[in-house]
Amino acid sequence: MRLVDGALAIRDDLPTASTVLVDVPLEAGESQGTKVARFSSLQLVRDRQALALSRLDDWALTIGGDCGVELASISHVADSQEVAVLWFDAHPDLNTPESSPSAAFTGMVLRTLIGDGEPGLVPAHPIAPGRILLVGARSFDDAESDYAASAGIRSFTPDEATVDALVAAIEASGATSVYVHVDLDVLDPAEFGGIGYPEPFGVETTALTGLIRGVRERFALAGAGITEFAPADAAQAADDLPTILRIIGALTA
Repeated sequence: MRLVDGALAIRDDLPTASTVLVDVPLEAGESQGTKVARFSSLQLVRDRQALALSRLDDWALTIGGDCGVELASISHVADSQEVAVLWFDAHPDLNTPESSPSAAFTGMVLRTLIGDGEPGLVPAHPIAPGRILLVGARSFDDAESDYAASAGIRSFTPDEATVDALVAAIEASGATSVYVHVDLDVLDPAEFGGIGYPEPFGVETTALTGLIRGVRERFALAGAGITEFAPADAAQAADDLPTILRIIGALTA
């Protein structure tokens, strides 16, 4: 419910005429024999998002909810573009249904987009591991670390992430556009409180917006997502929303 409150708080600060609301089912959904919790609801939300995205003429900024909303949004651009994914997130979300300690899809999203996931969720056009850049990830499960190393996925700590380094990695991947995913827990919890799973030593807001602007100067933006805003109460939401609006400004300016 904190994620619901967070998404609605962001929506209230966005232009109504430019916002499309995708309904999320109130029921939890069923695993349907898979190892993914709420599998049936995940499929339903993915399909509703895909329909909404298909009706837009320009790139879209997706507001979550958790990182699961990126399944439809990134699949949508991967169908038609040579796209790299900048995954700004404290967690790499590279588990499979078999390796996940929780069965929560939010920790499997990126691995599913690569093509290693529950068949009913894997996209038609997976993202190549070489076109994924993890930025700010600092909490890996062992299985995620092993996979990232074996697949050759580039990872940049908050200290290593510079515009030049990201641009060089995108150029080396052969991508012509970028999708920017921002899980707000990539930020340092000392300056952003409304997150459910804070990890210390994160990226500062000024650094994050600078990286986004720097990459956008060199590559077309295919789409973007902001996820995991989970304020504890209205006061915390009010404190954090200016930071989120700065990130949206970097994406849309």
